[in-house]
Amino acid sequence: MSDLLTRAEYAAIADEINFPRSAFIDGGFRAGTGAPLVTLNPATGEEICTIAACGAEDVNVAVAKAREAFDGGAWKTTHPTERKDILIRLAKLMTRNKRELAVMESLESGKPIADCENVDIPEAIATIKWHAEAIDKIYDQTSPTGDDAISMIVRDPIGVVAAILPWNFPLLMLAWKIGPALAAGCSVIVKPAEQTSLTALRIAELAMEAGLPRGVLQVLPGDGPSVGEPLGMHMDVDMVSFTGSTETGRRFLRYAADSNLKKTVLECGGKNPAVVLEDVESLGHVASHVVNAAFWNMGENCSAASRLIVHESVKDELLTHITAQMREWKTGDPLDPQNHLGALIDAEHCAKIASYLKGEALIGGTQDGPYVVPTVYDLAKEDPRAREEIFGPILSVLTVASDEEAIGLANDSEYGLAASVYTANTRRALRAARAIRAGTVTVNCYGEGDIATPFGGYKQSGFGGRDNGIHAHDQYTEIKTIWVDLSDPNDVDALT
Repeated sequence: MSDLLTRAEYAAIADEINFPRSAFIDGGFRAGTGAPLVTLNPATGEEICTIAACGAEDVNVAVAKAREAFDGGAWKTTHPTERKDILIRLAKLMTRNKRELAVMESLESGKPIADCENVDIPEAIATIKWHAEAIDKIYDQTSPTGDDAISMIVRDPIGVVAAILPWNFPLLMLAWKIGPALAAGCSVIVKPAEQTSLTALRIAELAMEAGLPRGVLQVLPGDGPSVGEPLGMHMDVDMVSFTGSTETGRRFLRYAADSNLKKTVLECGGKNPAVVLEDVESLGHVASHVVNAAFWNMGENCSAASRLIVHESVKDELLTHITAQMREWKTGDPLDPQNHLGALIDAEHCAKIASYLKGEALIGGTQDGPYVVPTVYDLAKEDPRAREEIFGPILSVLTVASDEEAIGLANDSEYGLAASVYTANTRRALRAARAIRAGTVTVNCYGEGDIATPFGGYKQSGFGGRDNGIHAHDQYTEIKTIWVDLSDPNDVDALT
């Protein structure tokens, strides 16, 4: 854990940052041809900087440079140990600049500085390191054959990858995508969210300093119609890796169908259940995980456990513990390290969250500008707030009378990203974990596994692949079979 500074010290760092103000194309910053993109501080509404953003013309230039870098082999044919060393150098440069990156992330996303310092930046660095170390340790295969042939199963980098990022974890999601994609030997074009472009641009600059060849990593700030759609429709982009809303994910599937059938990997929304069975041992322990799962990062988290499905016999006592735990979750200025929760991303999102603050709340239920107090509602199963992805600090409590009802309710969703099960019985835990249709199910805790475990969802939460672990490398490669005939060409019998 990093030693946190004071609010005044973080503000002083912010005043000294030289914010990037243009796209990063072909190894350097250059002004885009799109409309200027104003980056705002969501906590204050003040302008951080204006970026000369991109349009379709810049997309064409970036794709051409990415293709040139890929086909020229400047990166994909670099020896695996050298590729590893360059990415390790990038991780070291990120470490050297970690405090600047943390302040940048907090300023433009509204995230609490304590989370940026102690979670997001360290995990992003660890992700780059992990995939770098995997480069020269992933083996290709041979298949069983007779003595007259040998077959090799090898991985080729897929080519030019467009990585479309969300605004809720800007730097960490960047690392989740560029780590395995660069490790595989691909060229990557990053389109950050309009609200949060700064850290992606800074990382591209550091990657060049680390020794990444020109055109291998480029960053195009801009909005969806100006940059996202042209990338999705581009005939020379081989793959799109997208994290964001399910609605936008559908668009990228359509773009792929209407262009070159590019490979598309989607990590989309979630309405994730925390299932608490009646035999659970420590309700205080459960409460700490439920509160963290629901409210961490202001609930702006696709894996947030926003549905608490609890057995009627332990519900009241659990809510007492949750109420006590929530007193420690302070909301306010993101640069103040004392605050657990910061500002919601922008005015449009604030208005959306405010629309769900209706009726009598068990806890919270109030809003002050960009800040929403963590809120708990006791709801009927049919209430839209119990079914829709809110993406804010609102927890829905749903009461059940049996394991079967709890599992049925957990699966009664169009999403299937993550879930948690709390019980003292190992058999019940494993049966529930197997029965819940979600990409990650944790037992007696909240989490997403770690960098070594694949992350992605069932149903409308995901499509086409997984982030993290070795499985993430697979999605940025093509599998090729090479069959070598070893038979004697002079053996007539072998040819008949």
